[in-house]
Formats: sequence, structure tokens, C-alpha cells
Amino acid sequence: MATILIAEDEKNIQTLFTRLLKQAHYHSLTADNGIEALAIIEEQQVDLLILDIMMPEMDGFEVVEMVRRWNPDLPIMMVTAKEAVTDKKRSFLSGADDYLVKPVDETEFILRVQALLRRSKIYSEKRLTVNQTTLNSESFTIQTGGEQWELPKKEFMLLFKLLSYPNKIFTRQQLMEEFWERDSHSDERTIDTHIKKLRKKFADNPDFDIITVRGLGYKAVKK
Repeated sequence: MATILIAEDEKNIQTLFTRLLKQAHYHSLTADNGIEALAIIEEQQVDLLILDIMMPEMDGFEVVEMVRRWNPDLPIMMVTAKEAVTDKKRSFLSGADDYLVKPVDETEFILRVQALLRRSKIYSEKRLTVNQTTLNSESFTIQTGGEQWELPKKEFMLLFKLLSYPNKIFTRQQLMEEFWERDSHSDERTIDTHIKKLRKKFADNPDFDIITVRGLGYKAVKK
């Protein structure tokens, strides 16, 4: 059973989310602010973090940034009354995986939780399948039909990341911070070079494309 942490200072929202998650057979923990949420994540196994932006002690943006320093793969969903595009953009740039505006539709809420946990399971199992293409992160190989390629580690991890979250935009900065050391002499042009190599290798792949989003970064789309 997955354990989901709800960081929310409004008790009625906490109660609602706890009830919905229990009905969907998930175990939930609650925190009233960002400091409590970080303490729980340090001490217990958490499979998904759901949090508000506006909280006492530490806001949701700060929480996400702190969590990403420890755990780049923990699924994070922002659920907030703030619906401005700037707030959504800041949430994703800080490291959130999904964003839902209050008041939430109960069915959509659970569907999004399920989707985030499914993506997380992909990472834990080290294997991802996109139509007829299979990526194996233990061997850094990609198989399509009867052909198989072994990729350099950085190229493979970039492609695995993009295909794990189809249609989600990742900035060059996000990708640099995840796959290159902070003291690396590489810059964001390194991402462009690796993407160019991936596109050349998989130009004829029938299952996916890598799309440039001008001014932001890259995303993968399924065909």
C-alpha cells in the first residue's frame, strides 16, 4: 500500500484528501506546515507528496526545492487555490510533477494520484515501455522491434526522464541539475548536444518524438 503525505494547513482539506485516499486504498500522513512535512519525509517512507503552496513556516515552493535536494524522484503534486500561470510555472520549475487547482474534482484528484504513483513505479522497476519501444535502465539499452541500442548513460537517462513524463516540459536547468554535478564545467548547451544526438539516433522511431519548446526546454510526445 502506497503512503501519501498531505501537507496542508486547512483541516477540512486535509480531512477530504485523507478520506478520498482511504477510499482508494492508500495510506495517508498529514502535516500542517512545510517544516512538519520535511521532518516526516526524513523519518518515514513516503511514496507521494501532496502539498499546498501557501502554508505557515515554509511555503510549498521552498518545500519542493528542499525535497528535490534529497530525493529527485519522489512524486510531488501541488494542490492550491493559486491558479495564475506564474504560480504554475514556478511550481514546475521548483520540481513539482503535477499541479491541481482548488476546489478539486474528486475523481480527477485520484486519477492524478494514480498516474504519479504509476510513473514512480516505472523508476523503481528500472524499465519503461512506450508502445513498441522498451528502455532498460540497468543496461542503458533501448529495444524497438528486433533492434537494440546501448546508449551512453547521460543520453539514456535524459531520454528515460522525458519519456516517463510524456508531454511534460523540462527546462534545460532542471535537466542539468538532475544529471550533471553542480561543480561540473558543463553548461545548458550540453543538454542541447545530447538531445541532438538522441534525435539523430531515433529519428525513425515510430513511438516517440522529442520536441523543443521554445524559450523553455524539451518534452517527449508519444506518436
